[in-house]
Amino acid sequence: MRSKKSSQTSEPMPPAVIEPERWFRAVADFTYDWESWHGPDGRLIWVNPAVERITGYSVVDCLAMDDYPLPMIAADNQAQIAKVLLSARQRTSGESIDVRAVHRNGETRWMSLSWQPMFGDGNLYLGFRTSVRDVTDRHKLREQLRLHAEHLEQLVQERTSRLRQLEKRQRQMEKLAALGQLAAGVAHEINNPLAGVRNAFELIKSDLSPEDEHYELLELIDREIDRMSGIVLQMHQLYRRSPQRPTEFSMTTVVGEVAYLLEGTAAKREVRLQCDLNDGPVMVCLSEGEVRQILFNLIRNAVQASPPGGEVNVKLKEQAEELFVHVRDQGPGISAEVLPHIFDPFFTTKHGVSEPGMGLGLSVSRSLIEAMGGRIDVVGGSGAGTEFVAVFTRSIEVLEASGDE
Repeated sequence: MRSKKSSQTSEPMPPAVIEPERWFRAVADFTYDWESWHGPDGRLIWVNPAVERITGYSVVDCLAMDDYPLPMIAADNQAQIAKVLLSARQRTSGESIDVRAVHRNGETRWMSLSWQPMFGDGNLYLGFRTSVRDVTDRHKLREQLRLHAEHLEQLVQERTSRLRQLEKRQRQMEKLAALGQLAAGVAHEINNPLAGVRNAFELIKSDLSPEDEHYELLELIDREIDRMSGIVLQMHQLYRRSPQRPTEFSMTTVVGEVAYLLEGTAAKREVRLQCDLNDGPVMVCLSEGEVRQILFNLIRNAVQASPPGGEVNVKLKEQAEELFVHVRDQGPGISAEVLPHIFDPFFTTKHGVSEPGMGLGLSVSRSLIEAMGGRIDVVGGSGAGTEFVAVFTRSIEVLEASGDE
């Protein structure tokens, strides 16, 4: 019988002895980081191939450089690297020095540099090694975290500012409610005797002819009674218990009619009243009487603030679900000290003028427009005139019957 030989798979065996120099050179050449060996005088002796992956320069290119590695370093970091190399020649060590390297294609990336001295047998100084690691991703992440932190800080500041504004607004509303309740009670008590005074005055006035020597005094009394009635009405509206029911109407028509009513007042003060309105009707569903009062207060204030020969511009603009009525005067403007208080009840700057106010017009106007979901913005500073912008929503919910009729 023929005997079968057993087949065995043979594998190459590593050499019994590997030269240490070849072994360590292989480890150094395949190290992922950019490694360099400098002699005692700082001259480059060896650099691993990782330099080409990181910088685009080959090992041959690097060995040919007289001032290695400065040509591969960003200009504003070269002095820092030169200082590090000088320190390394003095047998120091260091780590985590972040600099920017410039790739051969112009791309800039962040690198982290470490260095340490090297010694041979007998403590013979052989020079120093440098190790460079690409940390661009870390820097990008750090920058993203910084921007995110700044954004969060900005949000916190905005929310804090908003909360302070809301707290201030709440205090103002509480003050307004208390003052309004008091004013409404006073207005109610004054209104009845004031009506009696007017009725009695009308009887007296009817018995006198315009030729009477005291007839001009009667006209003065009549105007003052009207002014008192207006003040009582404003005080009463500080605390309205039953808002007007919204109706559909044209904002274009209302703005034009209110401006027309104030043309006489503007003419007496030698102020031009200019209106820039839409050609067609702009329909809204709001409390028409309250809209008229808001516009009347804003336009009248602008006329009173303008000097003789000045001009008041009224514009109506549309944007999405909001309407903007701009009222701009050419008066002295509002100072930074006064601006925070212009909506406070009973605050007025109309001292020593022919038509002094009680400081209720803007306060009442803001309360009315905010109840309809709108607001009043103020634009302009001292010496540049003032622009008030009444922002109205196009509609508000129709009030349900509640037995208040």
